[in-house]
Amino acid sequence: MPAADDAAPISAAEAKTLFAPLADASALVLAISGGPDSTALLVLAAHWRAARKRGPKLVAVTIDHGLRAESAGEARAVGRLARRLGVPHRILRWQGKKPATGLQAAARAVRYRLLAAAARTAKADRILTAHTLDDQAETVLIRMSRGSGLTGLCAMAQVSPLPVNDQESDQEPNRASEQAPIALVRPFLDVPKVRLVATLAHAGIDFAHDPSNRDPRFTRARLRDLMPSLAREGLDARRFALLARRARRAEAAIEMAVGVAAQALSQRPWSARGPIVFAAERFAELPAEVALRLLGRAIAQTGDEGPVELGKLEALYQALGSANADGTSRLRRTLGGALVTLLVTLGAGTLTVERAPARHRRVKDSRAKDSRAKDPARGAVVAGPKPRSMGIALTTGRHGGRGGANRR
Repeated sequence: MPAADDAAPISAAEAKTLFAPLADASALVLAISGGPDSTALLVLAAHWRAARKRGPKLVAVTIDHGLRAESAGEARAVGRLARRLGVPHRILRWQGKKPATGLQAAARAVRYRLLAAAARTAKADRILTAHTLDDQAETVLIRMSRGSGLTGLCAMAQVSPLPVNDQESDQEPNRASEQAPIALVRPFLDVPKVRLVATLAHAGIDFAHDPSNRDPRFTRARLRDLMPSLAREGLDARRFALLARRARRAEAAIEMAVGVAAQALSQRPWSARGPIVFAAERFAELPAEVALRLLGRAIAQTGDEGPVELGKLEALYQALGSANADGTSRLRRTLGGALVTLLVTLGAGTLTVERAPARHRRVKDSRAKDSRAKDPARGAVVAGPKPRSMGIALTTGRHGGRGGANRR
């Protein structure tokens, strides 16, 4: 059961503290679905701004995914509340046919794309969402169930970059770099959901109930049903959030160590396309976590597909380490279309990470085109799983790389 203060409404003084870091913004987009959490965000943000002589312009945005018959009416209800509070409101709709599988992930991608467009229209560099302490706990539990590494267990941050829509970056690779970055801000991440519900009850404000939040077809809904039982064993939302904070603290320390290692081991400055060259024997002496992250950074830097998937990176690293331990003089592997070569020589070793040869990229490009499908939400081409486009050539001395474990 929540403590007494966990069930109390959010006071004006608390709201002032929660929103204080946002006072210097010129405009803020509020993502309001009409559920209890986001409705409380709208109410509290509006009262906070009304109490200030100067401050950011607020724009409430509701994304109507069109997945339920009630969604259009719920969006209009948000608009009526926003007008009462003096906050401009926009409804943006997900048009077209919806995918038969991966519905929640697709809806999330569309939601962030539409919110980003609304933010740029409003000249806002921050989008506020109403994620709560309970959402953080559920995210940690989901990541644990999937075997996430340390980075995954960090869960959500108070402030993070707006997720990039893969299909947009695939179709227009220079567009994201030309636009000002947009941040996601989660002012309620340490606030229990019950307090937001109490805030609305105290103000006499109703909110929508989304049945998908309890739909057992979705992982989050199934794990949400486990939370009361886990809380009785001491694993309540605050415990999960504490784990995330401690993981984030360790994550920062490890990332700093990776940065130091990159400077110490790199034989030349890193460039956009590589090659990146490390001293292999010194690389082998690194703690496995630091070595794997350093390798992953180098792959992400020289390729154009972003960070490599953790499991595949671990498998590659283990294969290279095993080949070195067995005294194998040459090993050739591919990773998502990338060429991986291990050469063992008697001299000083180097670990080189560079872009894959063009012939491998042509094969991957043709496969990617075959896997593409139409996105009914925007009539654009959406790529399937993207191939890696990095080659890794490893030339070592007698004591080359060793296997280990990483993150995400």
